[in-house]
Amino acid sequence: MTTPLKVLRRVTWLSVTGAGLMVAVVTALDLSGGRYGWHAVPLVAAVVVVSVQHARYLRQAMGGLGRGGQRVVEHLVTFAVALGALALAGARAPTSIAWSLLPAAVIAHVVANQPKGSRWLVVAGGTAAVALVGGLTGSHDVVGSIVVPAVVVGMFVVADLAQLWFWDAALELDRARQTSEALAVAEERLRFAADLHDVQGHHLQAIALKGELTSRLIGRDDEAARRHADEVADLARTALRETREVVLGYRRASLGTEITNAVGVLRAAGIETAVSGDAADVPPPLQPLFGALVREGTTNVLRHSRARRCDVAISVSDGQVSVRLRNDGARSEDGAAAGSGLAGLRERFATVGGRVEVGATGADGFELVGLVRS
Repeated sequence: MTTPLKVLRRVTWLSVTGAGLMVAVVTALDLSGGRYGWHAVPLVAAVVVVSVQHARYLRQAMGGLGRGGQRVVEHLVTFAVALGALALAGARAPTSIAWSLLPAAVIAHVVANQPKGSRWLVVAGGTAAVALVGGLTGSHDVVGSIVVPAVVVGMFVVADLAQLWFWDAALELDRARQTSEALAVAEERLRFAADLHDVQGHHLQAIALKGELTSRLIGRDDEAARRHADEVADLARTALRETREVVLGYRRASLGTEITNAVGVLRAAGIETAVSGDAADVPPPLQPLFGALVREGTTNVLRHSRARRCDVAISVSDGQVSVRLRNDGARSEDGAAAGSGLAGLRERFATVGGRVEVGATGADGFELVGLVRS
């Protein structure tokens, strides 16, 4: 499935590699005049080397600015090739500035893979080297042989870094979105775990203490031991009953509560969420059932999609109740991956004569619908 992030990656990659293509085209046009004679052969070789290295290291930089390997010798050799081409071209055609694009491309891809603190040192040193070579081998025009090549280097580096920085920011935002989704799910689990701990903690501690006391009293005061054993059994039954109430309350939360929780969790994950209809219109006996549908649907949106929007629609009309969750950003496997959660929902809806429908909508949409005739 094509996602906005994939599209942005493709556009960024085409844009930054287009800069390398521009170098090849501009230098090829300069070579087409025939003024370099046999020197065109090493010049073409230099263009090929720089273009390949430029594409290679910019692809590496797409994984994150400043995270590339520090291949100093390789970068120096490539830069030397680019400077050699600039010097050779300057000696044969002092007025041509096309060849300053080669060292500019090398500086750009080296900077893209450098840590932040050393980037501008590389730019300054590289620009000085380009200006020096241009001044020594070019014409006596200071602007044409020194200033213009330095400006070309600066523009090339800024153009590549700006595009890669934008892509890097998009990657960071996507990682933050995934982290928010994971935290939202973890927060809900922690909430339930805290409720369960509050219910069971006291009872289990009391059972443990009374169990130890009973063990000590056996053979010394059997009547007291029997009384404490009965209390242990009562405590265990109470703990079991209250645990069931917690789980039942979790499963039987009202539809309105579940929708409120779902909206909060989805928005925390960066997913725009809209609700239409009134949860209070759903008959009370069906509230827990549709609440479970909303809970399961929310989990699926967070875990199995890259949604940017989710719509929840509640409809009560002509004796039929329906709750519909629709999201975009569905992955291709979502339609087939029903999972145990949806299977359990189908069973629960079937017991009241209802049904659950799932399926794709549009290019990348997914829909979960629960219907019951009240």
